[in-house]
Amino acid sequence: MNAKSPLAENLASDGATNVAITVPQAGGALEIGAGFVAQTFRERNFAGAMDPLVMVDHYRMTEPTFGPHPHAGLSAVSVLFEDSDGAFHNRDSLGNDFDLLPGDLYWLKAGSGAVHDEAPKTGASIHGLQVFVNLPARMKRDAPESRHVRAQDIPVLETDDYRVRVVLGNCNGVSGRDSPALPMTILDGRIGPGSAFTHHLQAGENAWIYAIEREIKLTVAGGEAILQAGESLAVEAGSAGAVHAIEMTNIAGSTAHFALFSATPVGEVFVHKGSFVMCNEAEIAQVEADYAAGKLGRLE
Repeated sequence: MNAKSPLAENLASDGATNVAITVPQAGGALEIGAGFVAQTFRERNFAGAMDPLVMVDHYRMTEPTFGPHPHAGLSAVSVLFEDSDGAFHNRDSLGNDFDLLPGDLYWLKAGSGAVHDEAPKTGASIHGLQVFVNLPARMKRDAPESRHVRAQDIPVLETDDYRVRVVLGNCNGVSGRDSPALPMTILDGRIGPGSAFTHHLQAGENAWIYAIEREIKLTVAGGEAILQAGESLAVEAGSAGAVHAIEMTNIAGSTAHFALFSATPVGEVFVHKGSFVMCNEAEIAQVEADYAAGKLGRLE
């Protein structure tokens, strides 16, 4: 696991609001069994600038790995990339039982608690992101909700220079679906060699950008940073009224692949333990007891 890295000094200011960019971080290696490998990123490595994201795993899965497991106090989000092969079987205690296909999104707002299981079907190879998104204290006891967005329902921004899927939220005048929790934009994009793509970060939002393939130069408010493949960084745009353009330029010789998440941070203290994110240790103990007592539901 990477050591904690503080925010870099503000790289630029427009006179109204400071923009801070974290030091690029490589993901930690994670391997479970024979069928799951990942690069993993944790919020503690980004000095709070990753908020509301708690964890992101960039994974490849070829065999069932985790089995049925509980969630509470967070949203568990699965983003499948289009180069996945085969079906990813999803079940949860809300009664959902269906296959996710390449390019799909599944958002499980666990709230007060839910039981979940995802596993590749025989012969499938799943490539995607598994994301834990914090819920504010006022939502941690909400009833669970879910949203499945099929690949064919995801709008695409496309030119000769780039192809960007607006998996969730809004970008450059194009709107995808909303999350069942707090507003968030998720982009899954590819940029041609020497080309650029720009996302506008709204005032008060954080962004987390990940270079999945190839090298990307990021420019925001006059500051620059380079992301190598497998590295990510976070951006804090401050609370004043300015909107900031995040420009991503592919400086490699072949197509670059990136993911971008942007949202207003929750800004609350929390405790992350396993698949639970609660306000304090006492709430963690309570939800563990609730799960042991079968109160988080069950799979059919």
